Amino acid sequence: MDGGHISVADSDKLKAPLLPVVHNEQPLVQQTVGQHLQTIFTPKNCYIALGPLLCAVVCLCVRLGGDDTTTTARNMLGVLVWIFAWWLTEAVPMPITSMSPLFLFPLFGITSADDVASSYMDDVIALVLGSFILALAVEHYNIHRRLALNITLVFCVEPLNAPLLLLGICATTAFVSMWMHNVAAVVMMMPVATGILQRLPSSSSSTEIVPPAVGKFCRAVVLGVIYSSAVGGMSTLTGTGVNLILVGMWKSYFPESDPISFSQWFFFGFPLALSIFVVLWGILCVLYCPKGSGEALSPYLHNSHLRRELEMLGPMSFAEKMVLTVFGGLVVLWMTRNITDNIPGWGCIFHGRVGDGTVSVMMATLLFIIPNNIKKGEKLMDWDKCKKLPWNIVLLLGAGFAIADGVRTSGLAEVLSKGLVFLETAPYWAIAPTVCLIAATITEFTSNNATTTLLVPLLIEIAKTMRIHPLLLMVPGAIGAQFAFLLPTGTPSNIVGFTTGHIEIKDMIKTGLALKIAGTAFLSVLMPTLGAYVFASKGGV
Repeated sequence: MDGGHISVADSDKLKAPLLPVVHNEQPLVQQTVGQHLQTIFTPKNCYIALGPLLCAVVCLCVRLGGDDTTTTARNMLGVLVWIFAWWLTEAVPMPITSMSPLFLFPLFGITSADDVASSYMDDVIALVLGSFILALAVEHYNIHRRLALNITLVFCVEPLNAPLLLLGICATTAFVSMWMHNVAAVVMMMPVATGILQRLPSSSSSTEIVPPAVGKFCRAVVLGVIYSSAVGGMSTLTGTGVNLILVGMWKSYFPESDPISFSQWFFFGFPLALSIFVVLWGILCVLYCPKGSGEALSPYLHNSHLRRELEMLGPMSFAEKMVLTVFGGLVVLWMTRNITDNIPGWGCIFHGRVGDGTVSVMMATLLFIIPNNIKKGEKLMDWDKCKKLPWNIVLLLGAGFAIADGVRTSGLAEVLSKGLVFLETAPYWAIAPTVCLIAATITEFTSNNATTTLLVPLLIEIAKTMRIHPLLLMVPGAIGAQFAFLLPTGTPSNIVGFTTGHIEIKDMIKTGLALKIAGTAFLSVLMPTLGAYVFASKGGV
């Protein structure tokens, strides 16, 4: 081969462009100035400009005091307005907005780049990542569907009892939602629920007369799935991002106090969630399961259908058993790391250096080590299966922790507390329900996580002004932010249920309003009683 000779074909290849050239056959149409302005001043572009514009107004016009401390607090307030303007309008994708503290805080002199970056990876974030990987493993091996069918089969008795079957579907959803994010639980359970409903005749597609009880039961099932996921998520730290934001902010504001452990939250959250769940089931039975529903549904629903679907899944494989073993081991380690003051748990062996995130990542790592016995050399999980990790939630949590740190270190929290002196004499029994209702109202129009990130720092200052334990207000605010029951746009879970076509907005308002009132009442009673007992060890505030 002659190395000095280049053929004509090779020469042409060298001259070819690296990227394909797009030839536009259509003649260029010259736009007028008005058309250019219409292209620039679109609603989305205006929303993008709204954030920095409001920030500039706050930084230039708002006066919180005259010293350097209040200048930093004013800058923090301006940055807060900027971030929340983008969050509320979604002018910029929420994950990108969630990363904005990484450049806004250093530029406005609020905190250093290293300090703000550390908020995006701590033990709480590690807890989220590990639990999400385990949830992906459960989804990949279809364990959630097997679990749902088995539990529903238990409640599908003969003769058919509609309220009992509804209880089985709702209880399964709530249980699944305890261990993974609400949206993931709804996405997993809604196909199972609608698969059951597909056996029922539809008034639009069926020529036979459909009993009214059939349509009502369909609405009850869909409402039960979306609301049960929200209620179940309240009972554990991993059930929803709101609980994790609350725990992270507690750790940030009160580093000298003991962190809230998984088991400690469970001892409070589970009784609360169970109480709300019973009310939810009762509301659905009263509104959508009239007397005689079982007789109307029995010709279409039979437990043989569920058994047939279960048989199609086949026997449990080695991989499924291993994933369940790892998952069960993680739950046991979470619950026993720190039990009570008298029973310290296994965490004392490591002198408090181990957190829930440590265990979560450790157990998730086992999934990449244990073989799946399906293909030689293949493990239970690989990184390709983790591409569905919800990084948007991880970034949103990091932004919440960064904002909490910024509000505290900038002095903005102290400035805000000076305007809340009038609450010092207010009774707690009046403040706690009000806080819950305010959070429950705001969350209908913005995300649960954004509502929590906005309210919790304010509630901490209100608690200091009232001279009460901060958790007595932080918990009602965070739980109230999860009561997005009225509108389809309240949460992604609501949208998933609404798009099935089985429910209308009036169904959500009718059921959700009663559930929101009941949840507020339970929270107002349990927080100063059970909550005060469970969180009594969180001293040093």
